[in-house]
Amino acid sequence: MAGTALGARARIILDHPNAKGITQRALGEISRLEDIFSLYRSHSELVQLNAAGHLEAPSFELLECLSIARHAHRLTEGRFDPTVQPLWRVLADAYSMGRPADDTEISAARARIGFDRVSFDSEGIRMSADQQLTLNGIAQGYIADRIAVLMRREGIEDVLIDTGEIIAMGAPHGQAAWPVTIAGEVKTRALTGRALATSAPFGTRLSATGQIGHILDPRHGGILETDIRQVSVSAQNAALADAISTGLCVAKDRNEARGLLRGDKDAVLESVQTMADAI
Repeated sequence: MAGTALGARARIILDHPNAKGITQRALGEISRLEDIFSLYRSHSELVQLNAAGHLEAPSFELLECLSIARHAHRLTEGRFDPTVQPLWRVLADAYSMGRPADDTEISAARARIGFDRVSFDSEGIRMSADQQLTLNGIAQGYIADRIAVLMRREGIEDVLIDTGEIIAMGAPHGQAAWPVTIAGEVKTRALTGRALATSAPFGTRLSATGQIGHILDPRHGGILETDIRQVSVSAQNAALADAISTGLCVAKDRNEARGLLRGDKDAVLESVQTMADAI
């Protein structure tokens, strides 16, 4: 099956007599989850939260995703921060109009950043004044995790799920693991029972000078002071791998990225590609 999840290419590979029915149910689940996490569906929970600054009785999935985001935020020492959305909006709007973002607008947006000022529980989600969230750095991974849950309920043991981030369950027939290659690398990794996420800070650029990519540094007005071009992280779940790989793109270099991951026993830094590697 091939499709999209939050705007990214999505793919599910499985061999099963009822593969068509199972993949159709997976597509339905992806659409349901987009109704929670999308920034572009006007009725999504995230859009409602950003508009009002609070959301009563949020879904279990939104709360679970925010809990994983909180762990990633702490692990990366604030480098992964879902409250960068106002800053992203300022930079993206200025770029679309062919002008640099105004320093006053950037300063005002930066003042609204701070995931520690967001609180949530089963009764509701509450943000400080004028804060907004983006879960684009974690939701694709979370959707992969939920599709994995659906597959297990269907009795599927061998499947590769790719929603922009990858989950490998079991292996193809006759093999011990799924062969997976990270973009920009030649070697093939054997992946099973784990997730793999890759983030590249300059996959999309938000400034004419090229200094600002779509992954923003919440500490420096979006401009990355880094040598990192791409980061790949593996973990037991794709949401955590996704969030950490996003946050580590903001690390200064390989050594800083490795140091930040020492606080988590599960996550593994699989690959760090630097600007020098691309030369």
